[in-house]
Amino acid sequence: MPLLFLPCAGGVEALLADEVRRIAGGDAGVEAGHGGVFVDGDEPLAMRLNLHSRLANRVLWPLASAPYADEHDLYALARAVPWPAWITPAQTLKVDVSARNSPLRSLNFAALRIKDAVCDALREATGARPSVDTRAPDLPLALFVGEREAALYADLSGVPLFKRGWREDRGEAPLKETLAAALLAAAGWQGRPDDGPLLDPCCGAGTIAIEAAQLACGVAPGGRRRFAFERLAPFARHLPAWRAMQQAATASVHAPAAPVYAGDVSFRMTDFAARNAERAGVARAIEFRTADALQRPAPAAHGTIVMNPPYGERLGPKGSAPAGAPAAAREGFEGGADPAAFFAALATHWKRHYGGWTAWVLSPEMRLPGLMRLKESRRVPLWNGPIECRLFRFDITALATGAAAAVR
Repeated sequence: MPLLFLPCAGGVEALLADEVRRIAGGDAGVEAGHGGVFVDGDEPLAMRLNLHSRLANRVLWPLASAPYADEHDLYALARAVPWPAWITPAQTLKVDVSARNSPLRSLNFAALRIKDAVCDALREATGARPSVDTRAPDLPLALFVGEREAALYADLSGVPLFKRGWREDRGEAPLKETLAAALLAAAGWQGRPDDGPLLDPCCGAGTIAIEAAQLACGVAPGGRRRFAFERLAPFARHLPAWRAMQQAATASVHAPAAPVYAGDVSFRMTDFAARNAERAGVARAIEFRTADALQRPAPAAHGTIVMNPPYGERLGPKGSAPAGAPAAAREGFEGGADPAAFFAALATHWKRHYGGWTAWVLSPEMRLPGLMRLKESRRVPLWNGPIECRLFRFDITALATGAAAAVR
């Protein structure tokens, strides 16, 4: 049985391994590796993973692997694959290369040699060769080159899995859907009745809230998009089963099992988020409210906050930030807002109004607990693209009556 590889964001490997076990079943061989998860699987499992995985970036099918020293070895590696079983001259291909400690001087040349091997094989077998399409290829290929080993995969997803098919309104620095789902998985919030309410008070384009609402409603993350495997010959006989999987996923959607609340200080961002939720099919499962995170009352007696605090003008009401404040490390506090003052005020607001809640905050600021004057009960290393972050858990305890009055 092929050993599928599902790459993911740094820090998500263990969470993805748990998800793959749930999707594949308890008997599947699942192993977390660096930057992703390996699983023994066949074509039906590969299709289910594309449809149901919230955490993987792609689903990759192994084609060939071997030691290598140079580009000639990569050409030989690719020539060992029976390409006429995967692609016809009328179709297109693309090769992406990822390297770690590789001795190769040019990854572009490595991609070219893989492409040459495919085209030469097709020309010998059929008399014609396929073309390259860098935007929407029929056969996307992924080559991984390490210090001595190379592995070639067919990318069964095509467009990365974080592109669920609903996002049009993005806003500034949107969080990828896969990372938003990882925050929820790390928090243990899966949209079950026992999980209680979920709140994102700085929702931006709504990614965390939409992922949460889809979990609460049983919406498959890949239910609104297409995949590369649908155009590949080895999966042609499995397409009737694929259509049945899609129909079953659609039939399993239900009313939300847990409430989801979200909002932003920016009317523009709240509107973006609401429109995205409509396209994602969960607009009725999220209660949006344009409100300052420092003033919003708790929507329930207890629940879970999951947030990726924004930088820029959405930290506070427009015009409230002092001019000339220093820039922050990630993208700059564009409106000049003081991050220390914001986080300290946020923690005070939580202590006044959110006693009994649990908050999970993603931030590249390792000193965040000190800024908030809160003691974290857990910190989870995660990577937001190239940015090293921590997901901090804070168990919020209400201020005593006298202390609450003193800070008013």
